[in-house]
Amino acid sequence: MAPVNQPKDKKHEKTHEHRSEEAKSAGKRKLDCEGLENVPLAKKLFLRKTSKAQEKIGWNRGGTVMKNTRAFFHQPKWQRSIVHYVYQNMLGGSIRAQLRQCLQLPFLRSLTSYRLFRTASPFDRRVTCLEWHPTHPSTVAVGSKGGDIILWDYEVLTKTCFIKGKGPGDSLGDIKFSPYEAVKLYVASGDGTLSLQDLEGRAVQVISRAPDCGHENHNVCCWYCSVDVSASCRAVVTGDNLGNVVLLSTSGEEIWRLKLHKKKVTHVEFNSRCEWLLATASVDQTVKIWDLRNIKDKANFLHVLPHDKPVNAAYFSPTDGAKLLSTDQRNEIRVYSCSDWTKPQHLIPHPHRQFQHLTPIKATWHPRYDLIVVGRYPDPKFPGYTVNELRTVDIFDGNTGEMVCQLYDPNASGIISVSFNILIWSREEMVMKKQEHLLKAMTEQGIGSRSLSRRGGQKQTNPGTSTLKAKLLSWEVEEMGTKPKDSKSRGWK
Repeated sequence: MAPVNQPKDKKHEKTHEHRSEEAKSAGKRKLDCEGLENVPLAKKLFLRKTSKAQEKIGWNRGGTVMKNTRAFFHQPKWQRSIVHYVYQNMLGGSIRAQLRQCLQLPFLRSLTSYRLFRTASPFDRRVTCLEWHPTHPSTVAVGSKGGDIILWDYEVLTKTCFIKGKGPGDSLGDIKFSPYEAVKLYVASGDGTLSLQDLEGRAVQVISRAPDCGHENHNVCCWYCSVDVSASCRAVVTGDNLGNVVLLSTSGEEIWRLKLHKKKVTHVEFNSRCEWLLATASVDQTVKIWDLRNIKDKANFLHVLPHDKPVNAAYFSPTDGAKLLSTDQRNEIRVYSCSDWTKPQHLIPHPHRQFQHLTPIKATWHPRYDLIVVGRYPDPKFPGYTVNELRTVDIFDGNTGEMVCQLYDPNASGIISVSFNILIWSREEMVMKKQEHLLKAMTEQGIGSRSLSRRGGQKQTNPGTSTLKAKLLSWEVEEMGTKPKDSKSRGWK
């Protein structure tokens, strides 16, 4: 007997079953709606079906919290894998931003194991600014309220450089490494000067001086608060406490000096991906974006971003320069996007209140990922405040505005990032290896247990590890306190 042809509806049913299986498997690697304009219509219809399937999973922007003794990790309920983005790329979709976000997940998971590795208290006044060395990942330059600067390699016991400041009135507003000579620092000082300091020979070159106000000491009423350097433009920009912004060549030649804000300029920054773009922040409650090719006066800004409170900082994202991160002086962090500067992409409520005698808290970008790092100063008036709320280091996702992790160590109970101490965090397994190495070096050099702080140290939560922590978590730079010392560095390049 001749085979009977199957009815069309059965064929359709089998085809539908086959496509349903495909949809289930494809649903595991659901595509974002972004980038679909380059996908053929048939594939778009297919993707819409898989999108509906994903909605049933119940994924949302919320998350669960993984908690250990030192970190609180906010893990999304549903995450895409790298395979998903490879598949989307095969379909012609745009995956750059999403792929970068996917690649940062392993780093976020590793943060749960971070703990304090070392601390140092080299100053007799509080820390005011900090800058990582551009070629030495384990080296940091830190400035103080008294004008002191320390260049510290926290992995080597004897590799330090200390430059003594002038004391009261010499507070450092900002420091930046020279892009041409990594042994030199541009220093915006409270004595009214912008200088280039040679850390090897302690040579100081004053490249700009704030105008004399008619007083016996001109720095009584005018000083520099911020500085940035552009290698591509060969230019230096600085702002003072009167609202002036000064653009200079790297050799110190003044290009222009303009009053661009009504009050103190707290932050100035070049965009690393667009050499003519400049951002300035001020306590006049504004952030302004400028085109360096067309600045004549305070009205020539490209965009003005009004805030409700004075602004401490405005950082461009280092990954692509397409976002701007601002921190006010009370309880708000903002993320702006170049797609629309007129309104913030994210408003992040966050307690970091400021007082006159505290170093301003500034939210900053992670250098490799779109992550925001900021210290928390709990405020009883802040919504959601809890009794004995921890003073943590908070980490937010710059693309969603959500908190993804909080770092905490009982040995750092002060206000994070605004104290006398320099705190270095690292992964726990790396800490153990480095501590063993440091203990061996300390034994060989006869360095005993030293105090973690000039104020008597901090109580250890585990008595059995108190001696080890005193030896290994910190090396107090005892010779670098209030006495002038030799400023020559050892092997900096």
